[in-house]
Amino acid sequence: MDRHATAVWRGALKDGSGTLEAQSGALKSLPYSFKSRFEDESGRSGTNPEELIAAAHAGCFAMQLSHFLAENGTPAEKLEARAVVTLVPGTGITASALQVTGTVPGIDEGTFVSLAEKAKAGCPVSKALGAIQVSLDARLA
Repeated sequence: MDRHATAVWRGALKDGSGTLEAQSGALKSLPYSFKSRFEDESGRSGTNPEELIAAAHAGCFAMQLSHFLAENGTPAEKLEARAVVTLVPGTGITASALQVTGTVPGIDEGTFVSLAEKAKAGCPVSKALGAIQVSLDARLA
């Protein structure tokens, strides 16, 4: 199974700008720029590759964890997963920190954390990010 996205960039690095589009149509002419990637800490001036990696990581991890919870006989009512991807200019992407809070009837905290660790290791995006540090903070709501 292949998925694709397209980036169009115009101009030089610092004063140029680009757009991103995804096969699904979920991203359509989504703007990104040097400012949105390296200067705007608020994240309001457009997207950037790191934000998109974070979204992919959080989504993949939540799906993987939901599968393991269902296999355990304790399906989740709700999982709220967040990934914070760290970019160090001049070095690159150095980490992705996963955080998850789950509403899971009938499970104890230890089992939940254990399954979350298993999901972190088994998630295809975590595997793809094998060159960086991937951490996890998992707790029940």
